[in-house]
Amino acid sequence: MTLVKFNPDNRRSSLMPGFNEVFDSIFNDTFFSDRMVARVPAANISESADHYHVELAAPGLKKEDFKLSLERHVLSISVEQQKEDKHEDRNYAKREYSYSSFVRSFTLPESADENGIQATYNDGVLAIDIPKLEEAKTISRQIEIS
Repeated sequence: MTLVKFNPDNRRSSLMPGFNEVFDSIFNDTFFSDRMVARVPAANISESADHYHVELAAPGLKKEDFKLSLERHVLSISVEQQKEDKHEDRNYAKREYSYSSFVRSFTLPESADENGIQATYNDGVLAIDIPKLEEAKTISRQIEIS
């Protein structure tokens, strides 16, 4: 039996040596790689005794960029941002406009008080506090052992 060592980085030894380099140069371009990566911010969801907490990591935005809406127990967080640099005195060899948008939706539990939802944006984190209804709040008590 003969063992053949496979080296994935050694693409130059293929039958058509220029074939791989063409596709590597196309798909490794920042224009394509930036658009092929999903740009949905990560979320942390936690629960305390009297609130649900949603934290969304969205650095580089302003609080005016966010739109929060609530419809049928579904909380939707959306952002639509377009950046355009206007420099009339420059001759561009390559210019790419930055346009990004996302929507994150969360289904709220029946125990959530939809009227008391509060949101703050600080240091790149959108924090949403959702209070629980009174009957859903955790009640803890000490039980004596007899």
